[in-house]
Amino acid sequence: MSDSKLTHSINNMNVTAFPYAYFLDQITPIEKANVSIMTNALQYGTGWFAGVRGYMQEDETLGIFRLDDHVERFMQSSKVLGVKLDHNSQKIKDAIIALTKKNKPTTDVYYRPFAYAHLTNLTPSLAENHTFTFSLYMIPLGDYIPTDRGNKVCVSSWTRIDDTMIPPRAKVAGGYINSALAKQEAVNKGYDEAIFLNVRGRVCEGSSMNIFLVRDGVLITPAVNEGILEGITRRSIITIARELGITVEERAVERTELYVADEVFFSGTGAQVAWVQEVDNRVVGKNKIGPITQKLQKIFFDVVRGKNKKYAHWISVVK
Repeated sequence: MSDSKLTHSINNMNVTAFPYAYFLDQITPIEKANVSIMTNALQYGTGWFAGVRGYMQEDETLGIFRLDDHVERFMQSSKVLGVKLDHNSQKIKDAIIALTKKNKPTTDVYYRPFAYAHLTNLTPSLAENHTFTFSLYMIPLGDYIPTDRGNKVCVSSWTRIDDTMIPPRAKVAGGYINSALAKQEAVNKGYDEAIFLNVRGRVCEGSSMNIFLVRDGVLITPAVNEGILEGITRRSIITIARELGITVEERAVERTELYVADEVFFSGTGAQVAWVQEVDNRVVGKNKIGPITQKLQKIFFDVVRGKNKKYAHWISVVK
């Protein structure tokens, strides 16, 4: 590792982080943004995070997708946990913009804002952690899961955490062992991804992304009270679909509906819009990307690249 680079792995691909991070209220070289092994968040998962994407625009500036919405949801997690954060919304947005300018990306990027219990006390009690600390880093990132081919997925034997356990509408760090177990199971069985069922046995989401299906021209996605993360990309897809005149239903989805669906796809900051070819070894629809998925995927990528001016207000351009 050099003085200005930190290499790590995402889905078995080595990724080199940008040289600077935001840590302890300042921009610092990435290799100096370290915490003690005694840090409470490392021991107990007492923290939360967000995932934000930035896309290169046609004029070679960087456009951050729905920055205000991501920061708002990030702040909501502190309310769910009932703790304080040492940064407000504006300071977080300022940090993201400043770090972008410092790192000068020339490719698509992924931002990881993270709030964590920085104390070294030996207890998982949130009450004893007082104010949580904010940090931020950036990595170059293309596809997290394939978007140019169909994904083969399975329904996981692991159940999605419930709102009465670790609230899924907050991106709580400790809760993602649930996602890791489902993803591990799927990959070990030769699949690309996993689909969770919730505690009521209904379709919930992927290991770390929302899910949609199409039946008879209707776009269907599990409702927000089904134990899902209230995804910002999910919200965007629903908005785009409705403005195209596509009927959208947010409701309970049974497992076998996946087997008879005409189309299935994932959405999320990482997943973007990624279509599903098989579920539990059953071919979805006509064994190719469906027309509604294809249309929504194209519009989505046009939006994030700044090519669709109707949704220009979703893009924060960094110059």
